[in-house]
Amino acid sequence: MNDVERLREAMRATERTDRTALDLTTIMREGRRLRRRRRFAGASAVGLSVAVLVVGVAVGVERTRAPEPDRAGPAVTAPATRPTVTTPSPAQPQPRPVGDVVDSGIRYGDDQRVFYLVPVDVPRAPRVKIGLVAGRRAAGGELTSDFLVNDLEGSDRRPGFHEIGYDQSGPARPPVPTFGYFVGPAERIVGTVDGRRITARLARWSEDRQVVIFWFDPAVLAPGVRLDGIVARDAQGREL
Repeated sequence: MNDVERLREAMRATERTDRTALDLTTIMREGRRLRRRRRFAGASAVGLSVAVLVVGVAVGVERTRAPEPDRAGPAVTAPATRPTVTTPSPAQPQPRPVGDVVDSGIRYGDDQRVFYLVPVDVPRAPRVKIGLVAGRRAAGGELTSDFLVNDLEGSDRRPGFHEIGYDQSGPARPPVPTFGYFVGPAERIVGTVDGRRITARLARWSEDRQVVIFWFDPAVLAPGVRLDGIVARDAQGREL
């Protein structure tokens, strides 16, 4: 017996013998019971539709998930989407220096900490052709590239500071001092950290004297500590 038949049955059961009136109390009680039952049924249907919607979204995400990026590629090629630094892998060929190798005066046993520029290939940035390497030179002259930093847009010869390298060597390699290069007639480069002024050591690139390589003595600025600011000054002390 369905709900409508139950209501009709209640109406028939409460008719008077002269069939001129109905028991309204019984009929209203049955009517309320019928309405509650329908509300519960409606709520259950809504809950089911939401559950189906959630499952549908989850399946859609799984189908459209992007494949994992290919991690292979030359160490001296940098993506053009965001600033990065590259640590060449020992398994990859070491990039050949362009111009002279600069000896920093820092030693790790028989190894020298050196800096040199190498050719780089940056997608969609054809005017970026060089990057600066913090490397090591063994007693026999062999070079090991520890840390490469380069621009990802614009020009590698625009005036001013370019990307600055901070230590990311980890325990497997000697720490890398904070380093970078400046394009222009800089005679002095000064960084600040925690209110202290720290003067960098300088060397000019043999292929372009406007490119000034700089680094900070790790005994004065601990490798990995970020600078609060940095300025370059010319021979007259004017800020560039």
